Amino acid sequence: MATCLSWRLTRYGRFAPGSTGGQSWKIFEAKDDKPEIFLTIVESGYLLVLQGQESLDTIPLLGESQLLKVHQKSDNLMFRLTSKGESHMSRMQFGGRCRAEAIKECSSAVEKLKEYTSVTTQDDTLLPTKPPPAEAPAPVIQAGQGKAVDVDPEGSLSIRSLTQHILGETVVTLPRVYHQGSLVQVDLEPVLRVCLLDPSFPAFVEKMEGELEKLLEE
Repeated sequence: MATCLSWRLTRYGRFAPGSTGGQSWKIFEAKDDKPEIFLTIVESGYLLVLQGQESLDTIPLLGESQLLKVHQKSDNLMFRLTSKGESHMSRMQFGGRCRAEAIKECSSAVEKLKEYTSVTTQDDTLLPTKPPPAEAPAPVIQAGQGKAVDVDPEGSLSIRSLTQHILGETVVTLPRVYHQGSLVQVDLEPVLRVCLLDPSFPAFVEKMEGELEKLLEE
């Protein structure tokens, strides 16, 4: 009989393909009279998510026909499994008496997962190996009327110019200094998935756009 290790989860979510509106993610929580949720890694190479006697998810950790990406952020694990042209996404939040303990439990599961597949973490993505700077074309600002304005490739842009570029009012080829920050190399896909799981994220984006509009009015 295969041996296994288990961790308690406070929340599990999976993406429902083909769903519309704000109900794209189906969330399961261990609260009220519902059974606890456990993540189990079986030595034969499978990850199971169980709530009581119900199987919520089964993720194969081995196999050439699939592409599995795993990302850890704090006490959360994000999974994306692509197999036969179809994508499966899920998120798991670990439990603990406090946040520090939950993060420790999540990290413990990550150590076990690394025996089967690679796992990126927030630290990994924020501290990438810095590649040699690439040659960048001479930057220009393309105004709404089609007029191109030259920009010093070694210089910087004003806050107004950057704001217009972000809002799509102008098209800017950024100077070299904007291509050399560490965040340029961050893998945004897992971070974006975490944001999209947060119901307050769309309102946050709208608020950011409003603040950018205010900068243009100053």
